[in-house]
Amino acid sequence: MVSQRVTDRPRLVVILGPTGVGKSRLALDLAEEWGGEIISADSMQVYQFMDIGTDKPTPEDRKRVRHHLIDLVLPDQPFHAGLYRALGRRVIEQLSERGKACFVVGGTGLYIRTLTCGLFHSPPIAAGVRERLKQEGEEKGSDFLYRRLTEVDPITAARLHSHDLFRIVRALEVFESTGASISFFREQHRFGDTPYSLLKMGLITNREALYRRMEERVDRMMERGFLEEVERLMEMGYGPQLKPMQSLGYKQLIQVLLKKMERSEAIRQIKRDTRHYAKRQWTWFKADPEVRWCDESLDRDRVFQAVSSFLKGGG
Repeated sequence: MVSQRVTDRPRLVVILGPTGVGKSRLALDLAEEWGGEIISADSMQVYQFMDIGTDKPTPEDRKRVRHHLIDLVLPDQPFHAGLYRALGRRVIEQLSERGKACFVVGGTGLYIRTLTCGLFHSPPIAAGVRERLKQEGEEKGSDFLYRRLTEVDPITAARLHSHDLFRIVRALEVFESTGASISFFREQHRFGDTPYSLLKMGLITNREALYRRMEERVDRMMERGFLEEVERLMEMGYGPQLKPMQSLGYKQLIQVLLKKMERSEAIRQIKRDTRHYAKRQWTWFKADPEVRWCDESLDRDRVFQAVSSFLKGGG
C-alpha cells in the first residue's frame, strides 16, 4: 500500500525511455513488489487485435500485475491524447482511493505529459512536416490547408483567417506530428501545476546494446507471428489506410502481403525505423529535467530504493 494522507496528491511512479530498453520488465517487478497496478502509456497498445506488433504484455504478465489502458478501441476507431488523459486520470483516481501504488509505463512521451501535467509545451515537430506543409500551401493555396485544419482542429480554425498561412501551417504541423490539436495543448495550459506527486525514472543503456535488443525483439516478433497478425487484421477489414495500420512494422508487413516488398527487406526496414523511433523518443524525454536517468541493469538496487522511499512518502 502507498503511504499517503488524504490531503496528499496521488503518487505516480513513471517508468519511461526508448523502446526496447526494458521498461515493461522493470515495471512488472516494481508493481509486484508493491502490490501496485500498471497504466500503459503506449499509443499503439490501445488498439485491439494489434498484440505482437505493439509488444503488449503477455497474458502471464497481466496475471502477475493488472494493466490499464490496453485494448481500448478497435483499429478503425479514433483515439487521441485527450481521451487517453481522461481515461488515465479516472484510473489513477480509482487506484488512489484503493490505496494502490500506480506505475505509469511507456514510451509515448505525449501521453505521459498529457496525463501527468496540464502545462502547455510546444511539442517537437517531426522532421520534414513543416516544409511539406509550406510547399502544399504555396502550390495549392492557404485555403486548401485551412479546409484541412477545420476538419482536424475546428477550434483553432475558428480563430484564424483562411489566408494566415503561417499559423495554419503551425497548427497542422502540431497535429500531424503528435496526433493532438494545438488547441488541445493550449487547453492544457489552463490546468496549472500537476495534480500528482511524480517520480520519473528514465531507463538508458549502452547504445549498441539497445540497438541489439531492438533487432532481437523484431526477430522474436516475427517468430511469434507478426506477419500472420497483420494478415488477420486485413482479413477482418482493417485496411492499409487506417492510421494504426500505417504504424511501425505494420506498414512494412502490409507491403509484404501485397507482394510489393520482400520479407527480408521489410524486416530490415522495421529494424532501421525502430532505431529512428528510439532516437525521437530520446530527444523528447531528455528535454524533461524531472527525469532521473539510470541503467537498470547496473542501478537496479538504486531504482528500487528510490521507488521505496517515494512511495513511503519521501520526495
